[in-house]
Amino acid sequence: MVAIGYHCSHERFKPSELLQLLQLAERAGFHAGMCSDHFHPWSEVQGQSGFTWSWLGAALQATSLSLGMVCAPGQRYHPAIIAQAAATLGEMFPGRLWCAFGTGQNLNEHITGDHWLPKPQRRARLEEAVAIIRALWAGETVTHRGYITVEEAKLYTRPDQRPLILGAALSNETAEWVGKWADGLITAAKPPDEQRKFIESFWRGGGDGKPIYLQALHGYADDLEAAKQESWQNWRTNSFGSEIQADLKMPQHFETVSRFVRPEDMTGTVRLSSSLNQHIEWLQQDIELGFERIFIHNAANNQRKFIEDFGAKVLPQLA
Repeated sequence: MVAIGYHCSHERFKPSELLQLLQLAERAGFHAGMCSDHFHPWSEVQGQSGFTWSWLGAALQATSLSLGMVCAPGQRYHPAIIAQAAATLGEMFPGRLWCAFGTGQNLNEHITGDHWLPKPQRRARLEEAVAIIRALWAGETVTHRGYITVEEAKLYTRPDQRPLILGAALSNETAEWVGKWADGLITAAKPPDEQRKFIESFWRGGGDGKPIYLQALHGYADDLEAAKQESWQNWRTNSFGSEIQADLKMPQHFETVSRFVRPEDMTGTVRLSSSLNQHIEWLQQDIELGFERIFIHNAANNQRKFIEDFGAKVLPQLA
């Protein structure tokens, strides 16, 4: 049975409001949750950026949902610290935490002042980070020198059940690479034919039989024009390929490159509709592709209406 989750956008909402929304989502029938992990938002309009790891502890305590995040160990975060943070949450809330790791974005990682590496080196660094995290969770004393330096680190508080490690990927090439080292995969929504090829790439790299999760960006409001305008206002800075978005440094840079994006252009980025039946159709396609968990992110403004309407009329149709 597929689990439908609610995506919590730290870039758009205060952590206290996100916690209330997640609790509302649980009461409405959502089965799980996930959140972003940013130091900066993508735009000044989005305007927030709470600390994910503090929030996750509160969210796990305040709900009974499983939760996860997408983060980038290796630059802003030392992987030993990520290993300790996840181990602590895993011990306190057994079996409910998963972690998705990616190569990151300059938007968040540049704050350390370290050089922003080209993607091949970021991939190599991420593989090192994942190996370090797994070794620490296994109770090993870790010394490592490469892209990352670790000196005699050992975790003394470890969970009985280690969190699942997913690889975050958007391109077919990255999906194939993730297949060789990750326990599973998380990606964004795409047209079915493109998504099918993407999943096959993950299988080809070694991911056959591993779980696949989806973050699905929807725009739902009372009418289509409202959904379009609100999604454009909130999310036009995210209308570009991952290669462009990975290298931009500040929210103002995202705003500059998106200045010519029109509201009507958002249909290629966001699933825009005021019809719940249309949203059901999109999500059924995702389920048929084999996604085990689908986390819906509403790019429009009214999160409470989205949660209540989807909980009452969409989730029962997908059960």
